[in-house]
Amino acid sequence: MSDPTHAPALRATRLGREFGGRRALHACDVELPPGRVTALVGPNGAGKSTLLQLAAGLLRPTSGGIRVFGEAPGTPGARRRTAFLAQEKPLHAGFTVADTLRMGRALNRGRWDQDTAEQLLTGSGIRRGTRVGSLSGGNRTRVALALVLGKRADLLLLDEPLADLDPVARHDVMALLMTEAAERGTGIVMSSHVLAELEDVCDHVVLLKDGAARLLRRRPG
Repeated sequence: MSDPTHAPALRATRLGREFGGRRALHACDVELPPGRVTALVGPNGAGKSTLLQLAAGLLRPTSGGIRVFGEAPGTPGARRRTAFLAQEKPLHAGFTVADTLRMGRALNRGRWDQDTAEQLLTGSGIRRGTRVGSLSGGNRTRVALALVLGKRADLLLLDEPLADLDPVARHDVMALLMTEAAERGTGIVMSSHVLAELEDVCDHVVLLKDGAARLLRRRPG
């Protein structure tokens, strides 16, 4: 059995996933160390969302294997150490922003960090009594990211986290994510189909194309 204290943050070995006979991932090999920031890039349909959902335990592999800190995704140990942000940013539309943060605290007792969650909302003009369903796409993203960061996970799996944000909000979000990585050693894997928006801030760049992965860059250390 792998020692979760020394295992890679994420390891995929010959990982494959099919949907109705269509291959989304095929013989995918990826290994990412803890505490690093990784850009997962590639064209739409390359398998980025599928890989992140497999790592989060929301999907099961068709072939091969995947481990998070040495544990199977979806197990209690892996769930405790990871936080996933889906591309659709699913939130309860009828909840207020305050309700949503209270839910985050209730689901993550003993780990929840209200101050960190609030950092993403500070200065955004988002009122805590506003219902999530009435927020703009960018502000919904901020609230969804607040839930992810408030969990204080060791690995953040972020699917297109910058897609709905304006340039100022992108800068704010990236600054906070980089602070998390630098000060807490939080590992971050974030996907994008635009390499230019992530390559300058990431330790590793992994290209997904036609369901296979290729490491484009690995910073030493």
